[in-house]
Amino acid sequence: MSRALKNLLYEHVARVGKALSSPKRLELLELLAQGEKTVEALAREASIDIKLASAHLRVLKESRLVESRRDGRFISYDLSGDDVAALWANLHNVAAEHLVELRVALEGIVSSVERLTAETRLSLLKKAKRGTVVVLDVRPEAEYRTAHLPYARSIPLPELKRRLAELPREKEIVAYCRGPFCLMSSEAVALLKKRGYRAKKISDGVAEWAAAGLAVEAS
Repeated sequence: MSRALKNLLYEHVARVGKALSSPKRLELLELLAQGEKTVEALAREASIDIKLASAHLRVLKESRLVESRRDGRFISYDLSGDDVAALWANLHNVAAEHLVELRVALEGIVSSVERLTAETRLSLLKKAKRGTVVVLDVRPEAEYRTAHLPYARSIPLPELKRRLAELPREKEIVAYCRGPFCLMSSEAVALLKKRGYRAKKISDGVAEWAAAGLAVEAS
């Protein structure tokens, strides 16, 4: 193999690395791991303007990590494959394993988050199937419909306060949202505990669950 060809191979792989080098582009990938979204929705969720969101999405598309489609005057984006969601999940797992600063930051955000192992994921799955725990998805309903953890119940965070009566007080509530960097489940757990429920959150979202080789469901 010639040196020029070998350099070219590394350069192609580096395109993906360059696309992942922006914190905001990583956040956009996390959002798209929840399902297809318009540019406007992505900009709003990532707290950036539409022009900047479009620029970041263009970089991701040039690296073939996302794809787009037009519906009238709206443009929607989605991940180009499930392996891209797994790439994001594996990337933040490696970062948390090797960067003390990231672990400290995560502990500062959510001191009681449970990081699941292969064994504890299967244990949670069995408990949810038996109905001894309630797995609560607090993401927007559209994201739940796209994909959710098995046996999970959908109550979006903005609706939780008025829908508390739907949750059984005698069972433990296990909340999750978009992954370890998402705070919606932390807010949900705080509310549930304040109202007398036994509740905790897990760090997994659908991307982390699927990256661990477990099936997710769609509605």
